[in-house]
Amino acid sequence: MARQIYILNGPNLNLLGQREPGIYGSDTLETIEQRCRTRVEALGLEIQFRQSNHEGVLVDWIHEAWKTQAVGIILNPGAYGHTSIALHDAIKGVSPLPLVEVHLSNIHAREPFRHKSMIAPAAVGMICGFGSFGYELAIEALAARL
Repeated sequence: MARQIYILNGPNLNLLGQREPGIYGSDTLETIEQRCRTRVEALGLEIQFRQSNHEGVLVDWIHEAWKTQAVGIILNPGAYGHTSIALHDAIKGVSPLPLVEVHLSNIHAREPFRHKSMIAPAAVGMICGFGSFGYELAIEALAARL
C-alpha cells in the first residue's frame, strides 16, 4: 500500500479562482490539486484531495486519514482555522499523525480576527502567505518529516 497524504480543504475553497483573486489568487482548486498530484508522485506518495464547506465532514475525513493509516494530513481550514475547536480536537485525537496547516494568504497581515489559529497548536507547522504554492511547500515539509 502506498504512503498516502490527505489534503483537506475547508469552506469556500471550491470558489478559488473566482473569489477575491487579489487575496487568494487566480488558481482554481482543480489546478492546485493537479500540482499537488505531480509533486507527491515525484516523492513516491499518493494523495486523497478533498474539499467540503461542512465542518463535520472535515472532522470525519481527519478521522478517516488516521483509520486508513495515512502518513500525514495537509489542511487548509479556511475560516474554520480561526474558529473550530472541533477541528483542533480531531487533530489532537489522531496524534501523532502529523498535520500541516496551510493558508493561501498571510493570516497575520489581515484582519485581527484572522490572526489566531485554532489549528496551529495541534499542527506540526503552518504555511501561510505563499498563495497556492503553499500546498507544495506543505507537501515538501511533510515528506521531509516522514
